[in-house]
Amino acid sequence: IITAVALWGVSSAPSANAQASPLIGVWAVDVARLPIPAEARPQRVTITFAEAGSGRLATRVEVVDAQGARMHAEGTTALDGTPAAVTGNLEADVSATTMPIPQVLVMQLAKQGVPASTRVYTVAADGESMVETAAYVGSDGKPIMRTNYFARVK
Repeated sequence: IITAVALWGVSSAPSANAQASPLIGVWAVDVARLPIPAEARPQRVTITFAEAGSGRLATRVEVVDAQGARMHAEGTTALDGTPAAVTGNLEADVSATTMPIPQVLVMQLAKQGVPASTRVYTVAADGESMVETAAYVGSDGKPIMRTNYFARVK
């Protein structure tokens, strides 16, 4: 199952805050563009970014898989790279985030103390589309980079 578990990166001094970011809102992945066979694609993947006060960002990812089962992950992180818990049933139990500029979010995800992936979310100039670049290590030990495309829902 592909997950757009948007969740987390590193830096000690964010230059942006969540309140001013065009990332704030609800985003849906373009499942037709996912680089997996059509029959294995999820029915829907949404990610919600919300300002959580005091320079923090709340993130919630919901996945409806090919069979209709719902999965989710959520967490609230400071935008300074400080690790924070992730709850839910996706691929991470801890994350860290930074926002080097208002339209870019970097996330680092880990599960059981092992790095899971690094994700970079970039909002286009029109504010209506977003690209996620996910980097992780495949089962063969080789690095993999994947690009997912999102449209703003609200």
